[in-house]
Amino acid sequence: MKSNLAVLKYGGSSVSSFDKIKDIATYVKTRVDEQEKLVIVVSAMGDTTDILLNNIQQLNKNPDDEHVALLLSTGEQQSISYLAMALADLGIKAKPLTGAQATIKTTAQTMKSRISSIDEDYLNGLLEVNDVLIVAGFQGMNEYKQITTLGRGGSDTTATALAAVLECHCEIYTDVAGIFSIDPRIYPDAKKIDMISYEEMMEMSFLGANIIETRSIKIAINNNVPLYIAKALSKEKGTWIVSEKKLLEKNIATGIAVDDEVIQVDINHPGYSSELVTDVFTLLEKNDISIDLISQIEDEGKNHYSFTTKSEDKNRLTKCAMALQEKYPDIEISLNEDYVKVSIIGAGMMEAPGVISKIYKTIIENNMRIYQISTSGISISCLVDEVNGGTIARLLSKEFDL
Repeated sequence: MKSNLAVLKYGGSSVSSFDKIKDIATYVKTRVDEQEKLVIVVSAMGDTTDILLNNIQQLNKNPDDEHVALLLSTGEQQSISYLAMALADLGIKAKPLTGAQATIKTTAQTMKSRISSIDEDYLNGLLEVNDVLIVAGFQGMNEYKQITTLGRGGSDTTATALAAVLECHCEIYTDVAGIFSIDPRIYPDAKKIDMISYEEMMEMSFLGANIIETRSIKIAINNNVPLYIAKALSKEKGTWIVSEKKLLEKNIATGIAVDDEVIQVDINHPGYSSELVTDVFTLLEKNDISIDLISQIEDEGKNHYSFTTKSEDKNRLTKCAMALQEKYPDIEISLNEDYVKVSIIGAGMMEAPGVISKIYKTIIENNMRIYQISTSGISISCLVDEVNGGTIARLLSKEFDL
């Protein structure tokens, strides 16, 4: 890893005002004065993306993805321009770049696209003649010269991918002071984690801890990129995300994630149909819908399938349901958003007996119910009533001393 180069990413709340942008520019100058080269990735200012999405709804309830991606990309372009101006005012030579200008090539789809390549030689050449590169996060360009967006957490993905190709560490600055064992808004006594493994952090992110996108962590794992999460413009120590071999000791439980953006999909159909099962999962795959908790029950001649996915997929799920109902008139499909998923994560759980028993006892003894449960090597997830999610998370935090 290069010691005189770093990628810094600032989220929307960190660049939500011109005063904050000026403060970031001042901080960047202190690092440039120490002979450091920086690549800065920025998100759109504050609520800009939400405002743009709301604007779309005023014009078209079912817009073309290409048009949406083109519009959303303008949010980050404003941020790079403003930060470049603020740095120039301090005498820092900074080059603002859209995703396309930064040579971020993506897959064909215009929404929720994936990065396929970045030209590191071109970027290194720009770094030779500039103090700072400022890259618009969340976007790129596909082979058809269309502006694409990278989906939720896309700026994190941009930053980590740039750090991977430039062979340096990545610092992600947010409005929280690092990674906590559980969201402090749910449990005020949550402990901050100084160091966590890639695998544990990926589980926490995938299971609902909205700190850093799982795709970013996958890139970090594949390229051994150290990640640092901290509060923007704060001297408070943050959290390093590193390979497991750098951790001296594994805790039974490291953290708890609460995901309230969950849809449970229930499908009922008389009798077993392999064709139906194939159609269900083919439709989900074609629409880029990932599923999580899943179960299948045969009862009184009916086959019942149940799985969870993200709330952001609701529109595409509805289209899938309509397609299935058209082909299978007897099918019953319901989408339920009255649940949350509470997950406990820890690499040490693999070697500790009785963890599931402790979870069940904690929940059941407090007169609450688990609807579905799933396990992996380092996590256990429970689908529970939405009204009980926070209470269950707090109870488990106390039970596991988090």
